[in-house]
Amino acid sequence: MLEAIRGVELWDGERVRGPVEIRLRADGRDAVVDAVEPATSGRYAAIPGLIDTHVHLIGESTGRPVDFLTWPLVTRPEERVLHGLANARAALAGGVTTLRDLAADDVQFSLRRALDAGVVPGPRLLAHGMVGMTAGHADLFTPAAIADRPPVADGPDECRRLVRHWARAGADGIKIATSGGVLSVGDRAAWRNHTPEEIAAIVDEAHALGMPVAAHAHTEEGIRIALEQGVDSIEHGTLISGEQAEAAVRRGVPVAPTLLINDRIAAGRGASAEQAAKAAELLERRDALLADAARRGVDFVLGTDANGFHVRFGEQMAEVRRMAELFGWEPERALAAATSAAARAIGRDDVGGVRPGAKADLVVLRRRPWEDLDALRVEEIVAVVSRGEVVAGALP
Repeated sequence: MLEAIRGVELWDGERVRGPVEIRLRADGRDAVVDAVEPATSGRYAAIPGLIDTHVHLIGESTGRPVDFLTWPLVTRPEERVLHGLANARAALAGGVTTLRDLAADDVQFSLRRALDAGVVPGPRLLAHGMVGMTAGHADLFTPAAIADRPPVADGPDECRRLVRHWARAGADGIKIATSGGVLSVGDRAAWRNHTPEEIAAIVDEAHALGMPVAAHAHTEEGIRIALEQGVDSIEHGTLISGEQAEAAVRRGVPVAPTLLINDRIAAGRGASAEQAAKAAELLERRDALLADAARRGVDFVLGTDANGFHVRFGEQMAEVRRMAELFGWEPERALAAATSAAARAIGRDDVGGVRPGAKADLVVLRRRPWEDLDALRVEEIVAVVSRGEVVAGALP
């Protein structure tokens, strides 16, 4: 484990600290920042490790041309977990030290436990179990002829049972859908998913068990239902209205806009004609609505929906730059969306910042991204530090 990081100028997740020495100390299998002290000079720039609040780790990791929908069905779970690990490590090499998987099952739960135990090196991982309905967004990723399907829940009691199932399995949180989706087959974004009574049961049960709820919602109606039912984050938020944006600000609900993936699907990258058309329809209004929501103060945070197919792991910095472009952000606001604000969105006060007691996760870059966001690029990375160890590159 490293004892100190020297020769860097620091942006600590909130503000510029100038040249510093960052001293680290062991904390069990982990490491935390012990002190941040002024120094005389800093050749390189350091920022907290990035946090992607919305990923799907289990996807083909080698770049081979495979079908997005059938690959999970024809790949054994033992093999899928290895692809998940490869994707996690690719994200880590790209400066992302914390990931949140929003469609997890025993594969991701097992991977998270192995990472936390130090069995294999990798980023921090949070994993949410999905509670979807029959013929809903999550269910429609599996072709109708396939009998062995992921679990679904219909009716408030079944919804509570599935939440409890995921809690027992080791989930960190719950994912729901309050609208249809884009990549799910035969789906429509405007379709309702679950009744208000079912969603209320899911949110109530999850919160009773100490688990936050993330809500996939593309449409204004889906966003309205999610906000009314008290979810903890909105995923996509594509057609959010001005009134809903103000409600999200009042209630402190962050939004992960997942820009790149929908840009690419609309352009036909790795998508069927049906999927591309659905994405293009949403994009007709998306940019103006999201930009307006940003002006109203919505807490937009980094969430890529990376799946290894449409957005690859290691492309998170490109998503941050795309967010800054759309929202007209200054560099420090964009960095906060990927660090300190993202940490608050996932309920972790021990990541997303470089300060005494915080986890020792940092990215060292050749240039200062808080002055010029173009410096936030994988090719500008000097070193990535995760859990107090150099996991990519090398420190000066």
